[in-house]
Amino acid sequence: MRAPRFWSQTPPHLAARLLAPLGGVVGRETLRRMARPGADIAVPVICVGNPVAGGAGKTPTAIALSHILHGMAERPVFLSRGHGGRLKGPVLVDPDTHGAADVGDEPLLLTRTAPTIVSRDRLSGARVAERLDTVIIMDDGFQNPALRKDLSILVVDAAVGTGNGLCLPAGPLRAPLMEQLRQAGAVVLIGQGSAGEAVRGRAQSLGLPVFRAKLHPIQDGAHPLAGRRVLAFAGIGRPAKFAETLQELGAKIAGFVPLPDHHVFRERDALELLTRADRERLLLVTTEKDHARLAGAQSSALRELASLARVVPVSLRFEDEGGVQALLHHALQNRRARSTLG
Repeated sequence: MRAPRFWSQTPPHLAARLLAPLGGVVGRETLRRMARPGADIAVPVICVGNPVAGGAGKTPTAIALSHILHGMAERPVFLSRGHGGRLKGPVLVDPDTHGAADVGDEPLLLTRTAPTIVSRDRLSGARVAERLDTVIIMDDGFQNPALRKDLSILVVDAAVGTGNGLCLPAGPLRAPLMEQLRQAGAVVLIGQGSAGEAVRGRAQSLGLPVFRAKLHPIQDGAHPLAGRRVLAFAGIGRPAKFAETLQELGAKIAGFVPLPDHHVFRERDALELLTRADRERLLLVTTEKDHARLAGAQSSALRELASLARVVPVSLRFEDEGGVQALLHHALQNRRARSTLG
């Protein structure tokens, strides 16, 4: 979905004010659901979520955490709902047989780093995951009460924060911010922005650690983008982030096509992009997530777009990786101590 423009407007737009009473009901119901006790499983559960609807960088954060855990001699396994995929699961993602239409785009990225289970029913998926490795990283699901989390990390895009501060559908929040922060163990603030600083202040007022992070493009040294005229397209939570990445690499953005998060590409999309790129002699560029949805497409135009588009991957880096490692170590140690006593 594409977020309504009024979600980001402060003070709240008239449409937001009219929807605010409904947002209050939705927020209270979400909090009631979050208060239910989750099921315990045999391995620790680290949840990477966000307080708002839409993308904020959860998947890159989950991947970065998995790298840290590997360095701690842990064996993480990802658990994902598989947004956009047709399979309900539980299913172990196999990139050789599964496509984005089967399991969603994000699990295809996650499985490059660690085994990934897709399951609409989080508890059923966790029962499979606990037999594979030593710790579960749940990509999204902070508001889902099915599992008891040993550590919940909320990810916030600092450029947009929590928008107008209202709950769905009046604003982007899934539930009132402070109540969500009280159930979290830490906040990861990606990028820079005054909106993010406001969230940081509220988190720190509750004693929560706040870790700063940045998305860094992984450059292809043999084929740099600097000085190249590009036609970019991106269907992620905030497409403008991709434009910022391209500018950081020195690309000349001659055209930019923002798409809704998890956009399902149609043949018409591909034909329009291919025609313009050919006519204006532009290099097509896109994100890893978008390319994952294009890969394996049946349409010849979509296959051509997938083959021609340059993929620009990114990785997330923490400013204080040692602090994140200490937080993870503490959570795992507490959980295992509790299991031993139990």
